[in-house]
Amino acid sequence: MASTYTPIATTTLGSAQASYTFSSIAGTYTDIVLTISGYGSGTDGNAVLCQVGNGSVDTGSNYSVTRLSGNGTTATSGRRSSQTNGYLSDNAGLPNSSSQISNFIVNFMNYSNTTTYKTFLSRANVPSGTYPGTEALVNLWRSTSAINEIKVFPFAGESFNTGTTLTLYGILAA
Repeated sequence: MASTYTPIATTTLGSAQASYTFSSIAGTYTDIVLTISGYGSGTDGNAVLCQVGNGSVDTGSNYSVTRLSGNGTTATSGRRSSQTNGYLSDNAGLPNSSSQISNFIVNFMNYSNTTTYKTFLSRANVPSGTYPGTEALVNLWRSTSAINEIKVFPFAGESFNTGTTLTLYGILAA
């Protein structure tokens, strides 16, 4: 089965922003993929969070996440349930230096289906800094609504710094 990545929207931040929202996402794709490449403007190592929704983002306690993390020396895992947001990273947080860029790839599977809860997988890496490492996270949004909005933001009121690039792709199954 072949698939095609189609860029839906992309932005490179011209100034620090506390969050970024992709809205009015068409339901015409099989899956969508979000990529983020950048760094934060605050405390080194803050988690990157995500809220999704249909018409507006869901801020209720409808998210759960399971995480696997490693830093070359230690491997850890964890789980959070009944959260008000999903996690794109947790231990391997957003660095605060342009010389320490983090990269995130987030797969939202079957995002426009209206009969199942939504799962999204995130992979994050931080090459250096206070909390270097890699993570794989699986999130569950307990809603059968289609996703047409995605909001991403660093933890604790921090910001994505100038130059952070966010891109949303649609995947069509052939």
